[in-house]
Amino acid sequence: MVRPFFTNLRLLALTIILLLGWGLSSYQSLPRQEDPQLVSRVAIITTAFPGASAERVEALVTTVLEEELSEIEEISVIESESRVGFSSVSVELSESIVNAQPVWSKVRDEMDDATTRFPGGVVDPELSEVLVKAYTFVTALQWTLPEAPNYAILRRYAEELGVILRGVDGTEEVDFFGNPDEEILVEINAPELVGVGLSPQQLATQISLHDAKASAGQLRTGSETLALEVESDLESTEQIRQIPIQTSNGQFARLSDIASVSRGVRYPLSDQAIVGGQPAVVLGVMMQSGLRIDQWAAQTRTAVTDFRDRLPVGVSLNVIFDQSGYVKNRIDTLMLNLVLGAFLVFSVTLVAMGWRSAFVVGSALPFTIFAVFGWMTVLGVPVHQMSVTGLIIALGLLIDNAIVVVDEIQADIADGMAPLQAATKTVHHLRVPLLASTATTVLTFLPIYLLPGSAGEFVGSIALGVILAIISSLALSLTLIAALAALALGRQDSAQTRPIRFSGLRGRVTRFLHQPGAWWNEGLSVPRLARLYRWSIGRTVARPLLVIGITLAIPLVGFISAGTLENQFFPLLDRDQFHIEMEFSSQTPIEAVREQVMQAREVILQHDNVEDVYWFVGESAPRFYYNLQGDRENEPSYAQAMVQLKSEDQVEVLIHTVQDELDAQFPTARVIAQKFQQGPPFDAPVEMRLYGPNLEELRRLGMEVRELMVTIPDVLHVRDDLTAGQPKLGLYLDDEQVRQAGLTNTEIAQQLDAYSEGITGGAILESTENLPVRVRLANRDRASLEALSSLDLRPAQSGDRAFRPAAALGDFELMPQLSSIARRNEQRVNTVQAFITAGVLPSTVLTALQDRLAETNFELPPGYRYEFGGEFEEQNSAMGNLLLFVPLLVVGMVASLVLSLGSFRLAGVLAVVAVGSIGMALLSLKVFGAVLGFMAIVGTMGLIGIAINDSIVVLTCLDQDPECRQGNPKAVQRVTLRATRHVITTTVTTIVGFVPLLAEGDPFWRPLSIAIAGGMSGATILALYFVPASYMLIKRHSSQPQRPVQPPEPQQERVMLS
Repeated sequence: MVRPFFTNLRLLALTIILLLGWGLSSYQSLPRQEDPQLVSRVAIITTAFPGASAERVEALVTTVLEEELSEIEEISVIESESRVGFSSVSVELSESIVNAQPVWSKVRDEMDDATTRFPGGVVDPELSEVLVKAYTFVTALQWTLPEAPNYAILRRYAEELGVILRGVDGTEEVDFFGNPDEEILVEINAPELVGVGLSPQQLATQISLHDAKASAGQLRTGSETLALEVESDLESTEQIRQIPIQTSNGQFARLSDIASVSRGVRYPLSDQAIVGGQPAVVLGVMMQSGLRIDQWAAQTRTAVTDFRDRLPVGVSLNVIFDQSGYVKNRIDTLMLNLVLGAFLVFSVTLVAMGWRSAFVVGSALPFTIFAVFGWMTVLGVPVHQMSVTGLIIALGLLIDNAIVVVDEIQADIADGMAPLQAATKTVHHLRVPLLASTATTVLTFLPIYLLPGSAGEFVGSIALGVILAIISSLALSLTLIAALAALALGRQDSAQTRPIRFSGLRGRVTRFLHQPGAWWNEGLSVPRLARLYRWSIGRTVARPLLVIGITLAIPLVGFISAGTLENQFFPLLDRDQFHIEMEFSSQTPIEAVREQVMQAREVILQHDNVEDVYWFVGESAPRFYYNLQGDRENEPSYAQAMVQLKSEDQVEVLIHTVQDELDAQFPTARVIAQKFQQGPPFDAPVEMRLYGPNLEELRRLGMEVRELMVTIPDVLHVRDDLTAGQPKLGLYLDDEQVRQAGLTNTEIAQQLDAYSEGITGGAILESTENLPVRVRLANRDRASLEALSSLDLRPAQSGDRAFRPAAALGDFELMPQLSSIARRNEQRVNTVQAFITAGVLPSTVLTALQDRLAETNFELPPGYRYEFGGEFEEQNSAMGNLLLFVPLLVVGMVASLVLSLGSFRLAGVLAVVAVGSIGMALLSLKVFGAVLGFMAIVGTMGLIGIAINDSIVVLTCLDQDPECRQGNPKAVQRVTLRATRHVITTTVTTIVGFVPLLAEGDPFWRPLSIAIAGGMSGATILALYFVPASYMLIKRHSSQPQRPVQPPEPQQERVMLS
């Protein structure tokens, strides 16, 4: 493998040029994004059932949908919420599903089947896929004039801008927020409508009959066919005003004589957006995957700038979020860390091995990194924080092979072997051990890469980056690096035997570099420390049992301390943004909520670090970050804000201050101010689900849990599905009066609904937009109970019967009703959620809740059960998926080690090292105060393969020495001392590779970095002390006779310690 590159320098140079060119071109073309894209496995089915109570919606709509959906085996969770007049069913697919589209097709088929079972009045259900993906670009059209906003103008320009943005190459989706529906409103005066003897339904029917949007057939002649169409479409509000309306006595009147006709948005608004304190229509734009976000964002900004020049006075266009800036900052920081890490790794190699070896070993860094970029292009892996961090983690690992190869070639050349012969011998001698160590490292990272579900998609790129790096490193070390080492170190040997002929500066530099015994030429050696170390290794082989006990006691302390470590799934994100949720009682109208959030905005803006606050009322805010929950809609009492800051300084302190201020000013609202969460999303950090058949019992149990939660100091707010009720106005009918009036209960309900909410009668087709014509009471008449009570109702088959006022048919009474009924997997559930102080670990609050449940002897009646959700459930799911691959890891590592070492006992020694390295990682987390989260577990799993590599090197060297195999203590000491240099070098390079991540202080990477760096430090102790001691113990009990050995030569005991 190495001979062609050594003998043919043109091939060597050409290969290097092609490798660098492949890597550079690949990096330039690789897609850029902030975080890995998660597969969308959740969709929401929404169904409207106007006027129905929550119980009726549950029985007639929600359960029907659930029954049909339960037949799809790919669905893992079905959650539903039945509210007054509305059903929402959330469908979550199994984590093994990678392509969700075929499953959504099955879901739509089941929805169609369910539709046939719905009662009359139910609107066809709609399926909305929930993308776990942030909007790439968010822009807002604001109303800037002092008078009331003209939403018609904002809406028109928003639609036009949406068309332009969809036309930008690479745009995937454009969504609108705060974009109200427009309609033609026919406001009726109830007494005048009674005067002409019509009901709202009858009036709407007559209007719709003048809107002939129907085929009139075709004229077929012998030579051609012509379509016939009645040219009487409704085209303007004036045309609608002039529609002749036939009264009950056969006479006609203009519609404008009995009603007013106007055009505008539908009130009350279903949702509103407030940007810069002004009403706005917000557009969220999503870029297609697989593109460079910087290039796409530049095109989008140009399109927005060009459109801004066309806006009229009173309308402004502002970009409120551009993800490309965050992506650039994130990738620039990571690439800087990569370069800094590479520099530190090279520096350690320089100190340890001398400048010639350092440059050869250091060349493995760019060669491997460029090779990884090339393979990322082939595999379609974008550049984001996970893939780049995989390279940072691999920095110290990818030169391990190069260090071993160069060190071996250097030793053989020093022993007088020819450079080509030394390279060939080294490659032949080390290919199996290096392949084994590479295989074990790959096997430890493979479960992370194969991890299914959102957690695997989020962190899998880390493992893939490491795997690609170490495999590329192995291939390069046994080819290009071996050839370069033979060429460079062969020249060093000859340079030291001939006089230096250069003069001047070049001569001085040359003499300096080739100074015999200098650390920069031969590597650092500390004689006093080396003698101490040599003595300790001598004691190790003399008293192996004692050393084994001492070295294993250290990881044992780590295992014992693991129970005291704090637990966290994924840490919060440090960013110059945070979000706020405000939720009021369910009957609060949207205009009242708008007034409240405007006051909240003023409170928040008083802080100097706050740049602006963007409020979204009645629905969730656009996803400014990928796991921001965005499934709230049609909820007038709910609002969410994104707070844009000027810097990331003291964000958590600001959040605490804002939380306290808003809680004090809005005591009746549930206010939650939080950082963005990293990792897979969840609704609340702490959840307890109570299952059972009876709603009243579930409500009682929920109240008990709420009372326990509010006693926990770090809990800010608590909510559940059943405590909050919603009052309703019930009309208790007198059956005799209803019979005498010739009405039915259904007719009464339909006419009251038509008066108050309206009924559609025709539509105006304007360009590509259909504006419905709605007939209803004026706002002043439907806002008064007295006006509703005096409404005159008329039977469909009136005959001689006159109109009867609603008050004559029964009595109106205010009564409570359930605002919603929740279900999970076809069982009624009451989910109690705890929202906690920013920065507090959810595991801490959950533990406190469990303690309180135990202290109060909380028990459930027969037929009821509970479980915990939130972060706890997500973490357990991810950990369970990760542990599924542990058998694969164990079997693969055992097979690799036994085949490479040819001994089960030696493989057992390495197994102890692997387990011990876990204890070393846990001890490091405890010492440095890190949390035991998912990233720490990922780091610990990866550490196992990294940690045993040094032990493999030491054990292989011991077992290849004939005297060591006889159990000779001096020989074991000599071989261990000789292996020490590259063991310490590889350990230090691995550790310093994490220095940039540790220095950055990002809580996301800190636990992983501490686990690997700290664990490697401990694993080095195991490699240099536990392994020789175990080897001596094994050979001491073998039956092979020992023979006397000569003491080692001084140069063989040379030890590098740094």
